[in-house]
Amino acid sequence: MSSQDNVTIRIMTKDDYPRVKAFMTDDFFTSEPLCQSSGEAMHLQNEKENDEYHLSMIAQGTCLVALDEDNGGRLVGLVLAGAQFPEDIEKHRQEAEVMEKNTWGRICLMLSKIEREADLFKRYGISKLLYSHITSVDASMRGRGLGSRLASRLMDVGRSKGFPVMVAYCTSFYSARQKESLGMECVHSLVYADYKDDSGRPIFTPAAPHTKARVMAIKL
Repeated sequence: MSSQDNVTIRIMTKDDYPRVKAFMTDDFFTSEPLCQSSGEAMHLQNEKENDEYHLSMIAQGTCLVALDEDNGGRLVGLVLAGAQFPEDIEKHRQEAEVMEKNTWGRICLMLSKIEREADLFKRYGISKLLYSHITSVDASMRGRGLGSRLASRLMDVGRSKGFPVMVAYCTSFYSARQKESLGMECVHSLVYADYKDDSGRPIFTPAAPHTKARVMAIKL
C-alpha cells in the first residue's frame, strides 16, 4: 500500500469489484478511444466473460485500486492485470475468433493479432509475463500523475511476484506516452488506418491523436 496527496493505492480485492465495475462503466468505457468511437454500450458486451476474467486477475493479487481519502475513500483509479503464459497466445486467438461480432469482439481480434506478432515470450526468452489489461483514472484526477503512479506500483507488484517482464497494449496515444515516460518501450504497433475489413474499410476510426495500438513492454 502506498499513499500520496491523500490518494492511497492498494491491492484490489474481490469485494472491490462491484464498484470497480461501475467505475469502468462510467470512466473506462466512455474514454478509451476504441470504445468511445464505437457508439455502442460497450460495458454490456461480453459482460459475463469479462467479469470472470477480471475476477480471475483479482484473485492473483495483481490488480490495484486508487482511493481518494479526502472523499471517503472514493475510487479514483484502477489497474486490472494478471499473469500470461505462452499457451495463452493460441487460447486468445481461438476465443477471439468465436466471439460475437460486436466492437468488443473486434477489439479482441485485433489484440490477438498484435499479441501473436509481438510474440513477447520469444522476444524476451521468458515463460511468463505480467499483462496490464486495463488502467483507468477518474476524469477529475487526470493530469496529476495518478496513472503513472498506478503503472509504477504495478511494476513493483510484478517484481515482488517474480515476473520478468510487464506488458501493456495501449490503444490510446496518451496511455502509450505515459508508459513510455516510465521506461516502457514500444516493441510492436498497428496503425488503425491500415487495419481493414474485407471491404477495405478501416475497422477502427478513433479521433486523433489515437492513430495506432502499441505494445509497450519493460523488463522488471
